[in-house]
Parts: sequence; C-alpha cells; structure tokens
Amino acid sequence: MKGQLDTSIILRAVLNKDWGLRSGKQLSHVLVFDAPLADYGRLFMMTDGAMNIEPDLKAKIAIVENAVIVAHCIGLERPKVAMLAAVEVVNPDMSTAVDDAIISKMGDRGQIKGAIIDGPLALDNAVSLESAKIKKIESPVAGQADILVVDNIDVGNVFYKTLVYFAKARVAGVIMGASRPFVLTSRADDEATKYNSIALACVLAERMPYV
Repeated sequence: MKGQLDTSIILRAVLNKDWGLRSGKQLSHVLVFDAPLADYGRLFMMTDGAMNIEPDLKAKIAIVENAVIVAHCIGLERPKVAMLAAVEVVNPDMSTAVDDAIISKMGDRGQIKGAIIDGPLALDNAVSLESAKIKKIESPVAGQADILVVDNIDVGNVFYKTLVYFAKARVAGVIMGASRPFVLTSRADDEATKYNSIALACVLAERMPYV
C-alpha cells in the first residue's frame, strides 16, 4: 500500500524486475464506490482514474478485463460494463467512441469474457433507466451499468474527486494487473477511504486468479 510518498516511488518497487510484482499485464486502477445520496442501492466501479494517462485500444481492453476481475471477486458474476462517452452514438470523428464500439463488439463475440459490455454510452444513459428510456436506447447495459469505463486519467480523476467531495461517496481503490493487488490511495484520502481500500485488496488477494 502506498503511504505518504509519490506514486512513482511505489511503482518503481512494484515494477522491479528482480523482486517486484510484475506480471506482464497492464496495470490499471479500479475504484469501487457507493453513492448514498443517489440511492441506487448497489455498488459501482469506475476505471481508470489513477494509472493510465491516455490509454490506447489495447490498454483499454486490459483495463476492462481488470475491472471485470474485481467485479467477479466481489460477487458480480456477469457485470454490466458501460464504455462512457459524451454521446451514445458512434461518431467516426471521436476516436474514443470508436474504441468503445470496438470493445463492445469484442464483448458480444466473447473476446472479452465474463461481462456484458456496451458503448459508447453517456453517463446518464449508463446509470439511469429513465434517461435511457427517454433517449430510446435499447441496451442490456443502459441504466444498469456496474462498471463505468472512462477514456483518460483526466476524466477519471475528476470523476473520482467529484464523488468524494460533492457526493460524499464511500470509495475504495486498488491497482490491478500486477501479480497481487496493491493499494494506491491519494495522500489526501481520508482514513475511511484507506481502510476501505485495504479491505477491498484483502478480498481480492483471497479470491482473484493469480498469474
């Protein structure tokens, strides 16, 4: 677990080729959160708001797969994954929306296993059945998403801090993709967030498939 030090320091240790936690897989951050003010009655996950700056298609696929492992470990047998974008249509001028559509089709064809994936979807359409109904979106994920996948670290970081500071969400975060999960909290995170993150990492350490 990261303490009062720069992220680069713990990552150098984790990625040390002699005694680190290298696995050859893509590292990504998975946030598990409960937003009691919204009263959805379920946990959500968001990825990746802390590790990958501007992931390409290959990295996004790994990011989705890492999040699906977390979902399975906390009891979601077939999580619904929403690839978030500003719109819910595939616009060729928006490369991220095209990536989202490709990943969604890969899920349909079983190339990404253990989840139901759709996108691009705007955030409201991903979590609100009413919003999806108004916009006439027919999708097994719309309004029912468990995992929210953002396009880059800027979106994810703002998303995370908005949850904490404006929505008073309860959160926990871990880095996936190494040979063991590890906790990467912000130095500004409160004790509850650090405690929740340790608890999540313990569950994952017990249940996740090791490389």
